[in-house]
Amino acid sequence: MKTTENPFAAFDFTKMFGDLKVPGFDPASLAAAQQRNIDAIAAANKRALEGYQALVKRQAEMFQETMQEIARMMKESVGTGAPDANLTKQAEMLRQAVEKALANMRELTEMASKTNSEAFETVQRRLQENLEEIKNSFAQAKKK
Repeated sequence: MKTTENPFAAFDFTKMFGDLKVPGFDPASLAAAQQRNIDAIAAANKRALEGYQALVKRQAEMFQETMQEIARMMKESVGTGAPDANLTKQAEMLRQAVEKALANMRELTEMASKTNSEAFETVQRRLQENLEEIKNSFAQAKKK
């Protein structure tokens, strides 16, 4: 399994912005904000990866359950008895299989939707923090 560590963790934004000499500009604050942005994106990606790994695992479980169910249905459908009874039994099995497939698709869709929402919320939260930081930065600049 690949690592989900932040590849930018060792990058020092303070060094990058430290030489900038602009009145009212705080390079340390900008560097810290950019680091928080990268951390938020890394957290969102990590959440998405974990969610999709869980989804793939559940999909594999569903496939295995389906194969077992198909094997069971095949054994039951080759039963003895009147042809009409076998057709009724097969139709009922088909109905159950379709209902199960729809329930599985609904579950997987909900898992994917939840994963996407959680990852997006992480980025959205950071965006709101960015806007607040910019607002505060302008307020401080006006005071000077």
